[in-house]
Amino acid sequence: MGNKKSGMISKEILDDLKMNTKYSEDELVKWYDAFKKQCPDGRIGKADFEKIYANFFPNSDPKVYARHVFRSFDTNDDGTLDFREYIIALHLTSSGKTDLKLEWAFSLFDIDYNFCFHLSCQAIFKMIPPEEQKALPDDENTPQKRADKLWAFFGKGDAGKLTTLTFQELALILYITTWFLNHG
Repeated sequence: MGNKKSGMISKEILDDLKMNTKYSEDELVKWYDAFKKQCPDGRIGKADFEKIYANFFPNSDPKVYARHVFRSFDTNDDGTLDFREYIIALHLTSSGKTDLKLEWAFSLFDIDYNFCFHLSCQAIFKMIPPEEQKALPDDENTPQKRADKLWAFFGKGDAGKLTTLTFQELALILYITTWFLNHG
């Protein structure tokens, strides 16, 4: 990755990221410098990623969810995130197009890469701080109840999986419906 002698980002990666994100060359160079300070070897491992994620969710247990997120960003499946994967992830989650965000959200639960969503709310449920879990309605106060409610919303019953296209269509319908309810 990059020019190892100077510690600079390679022109190839810089050009690729400029073309595939909203970031300018100056922004990417600044991000790269910060990334290299945090990760001198140019990679973030799964354990470090989980620690970083835990800082954003101090009152919950994000470890399992962080693993799903990490897996979805580790596009070359080498067990680390390099600078390119990191920036693409940052772009996608902060400013990417809706359809790309939905693809990413789906990938969190496509655990065996067969383009099917396997509902497992345990990881998401642990992201909810314990004091907030106590305030959840009776039909959502356990991971299984939340999963059952979501699956009922998707109309899947006991089918156990959802395709990426169906997930995106339903998510967009939910988004549009919610928008109209709040702005209509």
